[in-house]
Amino acid sequence: MTMKTLLATASAVVLTAVPALSQEVTLRIQTHYATEHPSGQLAQQFIDDVETMSGGEIAIEMFYSSSVVGTTETWDAAVNGILDCDMTGGAYQTGKNAAFQFVGDIMGGYDTPWQQISWLYYGGGYDAAQELYNANDMQLIGWWLYGQESLSSSSPVATIEDLEGWKFRSPPGMETEIFEELGASPIVMDFTEIFTALETGIIDGADASGLANNVGLGLYDIVDHATYPGFHSMPSDHLACNKSVWDGLSEQHQRIIDTAMQKLTLHTTLSNEKKNAEAAAELREQGVTLHDWAEEDRAAFREAAQTAWDRWAEKTPEAAALVESHKAYLTDLGLISGEDG
Repeated sequence: MTMKTLLATASAVVLTAVPALSQEVTLRIQTHYATEHPSGQLAQQFIDDVETMSGGEIAIEMFYSSSVVGTTETWDAAVNGILDCDMTGGAYQTGKNAAFQFVGDIMGGYDTPWQQISWLYYGGGYDAAQELYNANDMQLIGWWLYGQESLSSSSPVATIEDLEGWKFRSPPGMETEIFEELGASPIVMDFTEIFTALETGIIDGADASGLANNVGLGLYDIVDHATYPGFHSMPSDHLACNKSVWDGLSEQHQRIIDTAMQKLTLHTTLSNEKKNAEAAAELREQGVTLHDWAEEDRAAFREAAQTAWDRWAEKTPEAAALVESHKAYLTDLGLISGEDG
């Protein structure tokens, strides 16, 4: 074999051994958070992680504050190709299927964000949720949740009995059913109306957000009671992508995005846990009373929540499957008994 032939053969071997360069992609994603919001800042770190780990092969064009379409329309925009991914939350899609309630805000289920995240990754939740997402032409990538929300009130909310006759701002949906069952008077109103409604006495309290966010809203300039740690609501924001777009990514790119999402999940929960603890200390100094419900009161609320879950489970087979999955895992965690499930 001549030297020329040897070189040609060697070159051919090298060329076939080098994999094709990964295709560069740009993902258009919308979030309802503003750039200056703590969650918006964490989203910026997520973008940097993805772009850095991919060596610039993945670019993310993030649209903050729902600047392309309304928050509730983000999902459809991703399905229809206006966007590639939705970074809002599943609870906005309960109109499509009641099952989205149980990937958006389970209500009265888990005590901590860590438990709720563990359902997703270690309690069969990811596969159960993925069936719902895939059936709607989307792929669930992961969650980012900041933890339990706190109720704010002008009167004590120290026990479950204090809910009797309590008028408060509530978001629409399953929450109103749970609180009505416990004797409260939830009033559905827009988030922007809370402050004036509290000032004028239209409501006695509000379900707005987590403790630190409530401080930022100025709620405790008006009311001087809050539940902390919370127990009633723990919304999960998600990253969900158009199924065809996701399937079109290389396995390497999918793994990078998944890894960056899990980091976002961790730091969202960690940072908010710290912020809430700082807010709690600050509020106690200001004379705001924080009420940590006793285990028996939490159990009673969870029981009432399950009654609502069961009603919602009757709406669609997908909702029934997710309720069953949560109940099984809550039983494993010892948060409900087998009889409750």
